[in-house]
Amino acid sequence: MSTPTARGEIDIDAPAEDVYRVVSDLPAMAVAAEEFVGGSWLRGAEEAAPGARFRGRNRRGWRRWSTLATVTDAEPGRRFAFEVTSLGLPVARWQYDLEPRGDGCRLTESTWDKRKSWFSRLTVVATGVSDRASVNTENIARTLSRVKVAVETR
Repeated sequence: MSTPTARGEIDIDAPAEDVYRVVSDLPAMAVAAEEFVGGSWLRGAEEAAPGARFRGRNRRGWRRWSTLATVTDAEPGRRFAFEVTSLGLPVARWQYDLEPRGDGCRLTESTWDKRKSWFSRLTVVATGVSDRASVNTENIARTLSRVKVAVETR
């Protein structure tokens, strides 16, 4: 796979399985993530599993938009990843990798922008973001910090 367009990592004092439960849980990530404010599993899915789909609700300031995501990887304690589309077009891949380290783990969040250039220009109107890579890098740092606090204070 190519180099991510945005990436961040953080060490967390908790087992990788505990961190996985947070990053693969839609309500928990709605609290931790910067733009993702909620989601709903679709077609009878109730949790992360390869092929499961969810509708994601996102917000940045007064702007709101939704996306459709399909889970590609759901390996407890190791990896959670999904592909995002909007209007039937590819948008991004998001991936959370967990690496056990002593009594804790390292969580790496990565994203790959998959939008065609013409679609990128259109999404600026919906999201208010022209430099998606820089904004995602900042958002990832905030999200990782919130996941760390959520898991370590349980």
